[in-house]
Amino acid sequence: MAVATETPFHVLAVDDSLPDRKLIERLLKTSSFQVTTVDSGSKALEFLGIHGEDSSPPVSVHEDQLEVAVNLIITDYCMPGMTGYDLLKKIKESTSLRDIPVVIMSSENIPSRINRCLEEGADEFFLKPVRLSDMSKLKPHILKSRCKEHYHQEQHQQSDSSSNECSNTTNSSSSSSDNSNSRKRKAEDNEEVLPQTNRSRHN
Repeated sequence: MAVATETPFHVLAVDDSLPDRKLIERLLKTSSFQVTTVDSGSKALEFLGIHGEDSSPPVSVHEDQLEVAVNLIITDYCMPGMTGYDLLKKIKESTSLRDIPVVIMSSENIPSRINRCLEEGADEFFLKPVRLSDMSKLKPHILKSRCKEHYHQEQHQQSDSSSNECSNTTNSSSSSSDNSNSRKRKAEDNEEVLPQTNRSRHN
């Protein structure tokens, strides 16, 4: 009997440092995540379908990765060009991406920086070097975002169904008014006919 395997969550890892990218990729894969890595914020936006500011060459990704939605983004804070904070803001400004959890990484423990990222919508802030134990903190954020998505979908479906009910009610009321108008017309026709029959009897 075949056992259905659960689809792994897909994490987009963003870091301009190759050693750090390799480390985070290894940690994520060890924790059973599917991973895509890019080396800049603009390439991350391009992968997500939003073009960044610079005209860097397109990201090379496998076709099977394009079919998988990104469930979480983990990004370095200090990167040339677009910082992790800038990337976070771009994601949270996008209506299609803002529900994706974002985790920021930094080698500097600066409380004001951490608070600024959390206030902007970051779900977690990891200090480098990132450890395997940090990976266990990612899944709850993904599951929470999944619940949000289902809630928004249900709300959307309910609004659609209520609008359909309204249109049906409008149609039924208009059809009933049409029926009443047709009955009125028949009554008026009968009234016009009656005087003629009375005159013929009198004659």
